Amino acid sequence: MSTPEELLTRITRNPEIFGGKPIVRGKRLAVEHVLASLAAGLSIDELLGGYPFLERDDILACLAYAARAVEREYTAAVVNK
Repeated sequence: MSTPEELLTRITRNPEIFGGKPIVRGKRLAVEHVLASLAAGLSIDELLGGYPFLERDDILACLAYAARAVEREYTAAVVNK
């Protein structure tokens, strides 16, 4: 199994593709699209079936990217009175 650091090497940016948003291995597939698809209920197998070039580690890389993006995020608790 790959480490998060190894997985993150699969996430790239290219100013020519989607304005430089993070993409999977230089392909025209944005990390946000993979994450939104998972959030909408698609399974990993469904994603792999829909994108023949996509590999399981690419999906794990997107999840690692999301985890890294929010690891230092802080949200203050809201108390309703």
